[in-house]
Amino acid sequence: MTTEAAAEFESHRPRLFSLAYRTLGSASEAEDVVQDTYLRWSAADRSAVRTPAAWLTKVMTNLCVNRLTSARARRELYVGPWLPEPVLTRTADAPLGPLETAEQRETVSLALLTLMERLTPAERAVFVLREAFGHSHREAAEVIGVEEAHARQLYRRARERLDRPRRHFAVDDTRRREIVERFFAATLDGDLAGLEQLLADEVTAWADGGGRVTAARRPVTGRAKVLRYVLGLGSRPEAAAAAFVPAEVNGEPALLALLDGTLLAVVVPEIHEGRVSAVRTIVNPDKLAFAAAQLA
Repeated sequence: MTTEAAAEFESHRPRLFSLAYRTLGSASEAEDVVQDTYLRWSAADRSAVRTPAAWLTKVMTNLCVNRLTSARARRELYVGPWLPEPVLTRTADAPLGPLETAEQRETVSLALLTLMERLTPAERAVFVLREAFGHSHREAAEVIGVEEAHARQLYRRARERLDRPRRHFAVDDTRRREIVERFFAATLDGDLAGLEQLLADEVTAWADGGGRVTAARRPVTGRAKVLRYVLGLGSRPEAAAAAFVPAEVNGEPALLALLDGTLLAVVVPEIHEGRVSAVRTIVNPDKLAFAAAQLA
């Protein structure tokens, strides 16, 4: 492959990774798919490629669709709740693209990426192309190789399946960060009264250990149960030994737990109507590898 062709691909790499991550919910798999796309680009007859961006998007999206099809079977055997791989987003390289608006942050939130597991691979691909990258129905149809009417139907079904009110980022950033900071402080301090005020009635906590480390294998639901759960986590011996660092993960305020420089956990609360409505904790070392590399 010529230097010019390699440079052409590299100019598209950030966008391709961003698209692949939203489609797969996995940073490590997104990197693999981008590399597979690079190999196809290196072997392609580029004289026949009129628009490299469109060609690369089509190739990579269809690689993602194939991966999602096989991933469904793997995730059915996954131990405990499955959560997306966390990505640090307040970094110089901005791996998930600009996250300046509420809509942009919503497309990479752990909440929405988790909900997208409900979608078929084709529905998810069309949804990401439309919602995150602004492709028209016609363009999305060309990417996945279907008629425009079918793409419209896939997008409509995706929206219906998600059935998610677009209020996740309704609270302004300053207020949201303040609530998250108070939640973490109350958890680490064992402040029962403070947590009771912050937790929503129907709050749910998920922990993704993947069978690799000890973690709750079922969601914990309800204020009283989540209260006991988070206080229990905060009182564990490893919590006393760990360093806790505030961060931005997938466009949201989060907390990183580190022990001797090793990333042990990523905790991301979800805020709705001024209270913590969900807590997502990733402790599976395999899923923390990408974020750990970002910290290095």
